Amino acid sequence: MLTYAVGDIHGRADLLDALLGQIDAHAAQRPRRLVFLGDYVDRGPASSAVLHRVRMLQRRETLHVVCLKGNHEDMMLRAAAGSEEWDALWRRNGGDATLRSFGVRRIEEVPSDMLDWLAARMTTFEDGRRCYVHAGLDPARDRLDQSDQDRLWIRDAFLARDHDFGKLVVHGHTPTRDGRPDIRPHRVDVDTGAVYGGPLTAAIFDDAADAPIGFLQAGP
Repeated sequence: MLTYAVGDIHGRADLLDALLGQIDAHAAQRPRRLVFLGDYVDRGPASSAVLHRVRMLQRRETLHVVCLKGNHEDMMLRAAAGSEEWDALWRRNGGDATLRSFGVRRIEEVPSDMLDWLAARMTTFEDGRRCYVHAGLDPARDRLDQSDQDRLWIRDAFLARDHDFGKLVVHGHTPTRDGRPDIRPHRVDVDTGAVYGGPLTAAIFDDAADAPIGFLQAGP
């Protein structure tokens, strides 16, 4: 089984389509799993298209496509729940681009079935060797005793220490500055800044080792 962990997409449907084509070619006839690390929406021009693509993949291959929630989905859902404060925060962080991609002006006009699908996304996924999460984990707590808040939002406390959680942590959330994945002994960051002009990255894993065996990238 090959596993492809895809970093933050942020409305770049063009890069997503190109990367999925690379994954199909790379996997060929081998069994494969896709793990999307969240942040499908905001800032980029085609959040609606990204959501429809990953949702279709997940529905078509329920056992082999994992779609995690990111902090931008969290903001979007809190805005949809009626919080004016979260609505303003979401819009300042790219939410207006997401609304435009749906052809609407208010979060209440986004199709409810799409919001329901986003709300049902998990904040973590594990296989036998790795833990996949959007933002990271709190080093002060056991890997299995983490809050959704930390899984979606943590940054400095997680990044400051390359902590051993018992499994390699595969994450996004913090874009790298050089367009390359950040590979550490106990964690791998695959957010390579697709929405800021960097590539969209997928880390490739197999069942024989914790560390990635390679990467695929779409974009510059």
